[in-house]
Amino acid sequence: MAPKDNFSAQANLYKKFRPTYPEDLYQHLRSLVPHPELAWDCGTGNGQVAVELATFFTHVHATDISEKQLAQAPASDKITYHLLPAEQTSFPDDSFDLITVGQAVHWFDFAKFYQEVHRVAKPGAVLALWGYGLLSISEDVDTLIYHFYTEVVGPYWDFERRYIDESYATIPFPFQELPAFTGAITATWTITDLEGYLNSWSSVQAYLRQTGENPVTGLMEKVKTVWPQNQQKEVRFPIFSRIGRVEK
Repeated sequence: MAPKDNFSAQANLYKKFRPTYPEDLYQHLRSLVPHPELAWDCGTGNGQVAVELATFFTHVHATDISEKQLAQAPASDKITYHLLPAEQTSFPDDSFDLITVGQAVHWFDFAKFYQEVHRVAKPGAVLALWGYGLLSISEDVDTLIYHFYTEVVGPYWDFERRYIDESYATIPFPFQELPAFTGAITATWTITDLEGYLNSWSSVQAYLRQTGENPVTGLMEKVKTVWPQNQQKEVRFPIFSRIGRVEK
């Protein structure tokens, strides 16, 4: 089965509106890797995580199956980008001190990906998988978004989305567990930022392809009744993770 690519079509929206991870997350990863030489950021998308890892690793290899997403990634002498699936790479055995997957592992073939992790990780390397859940803003806005998420575009989510809803607690994870990172992404948004972010959802794009209509338009009309156009609001995304040691 070919890997799913749900984000090439809206790669520019993804780059512009997707939230960025907090510095605390990277500090946590840094504390777990005593010798930060080589890292693999798998499912790198537009390179957001790879850029941060490059600030404290000697070099970072970043992979994705979306050529359009990789085209959005910033160039760096410390990062090499590859158009490769998670489950089959060209990296040598025993290469990496850290392997990261941000908001993407639920799309992978777990068994094949973990087999590749075991092959390319150094003995004792760290595997860090994380994601973020449904955003919260305020009670009145959240009520509208939750109904949209579950009822309007709910049927258009791929089944893998349930792993996000379950905070990765139900994914297979055959590794020695290390302390997980829990925290939140916070940002200050306008209503325009919210609209851009919602349009980057794979379920919204699926709805649009199948019906020819954008469901975000109707939602935003309702949101505007409780969120004035010129007002900024704090947005919060809960972060969850599974972090482990690769034993060989």
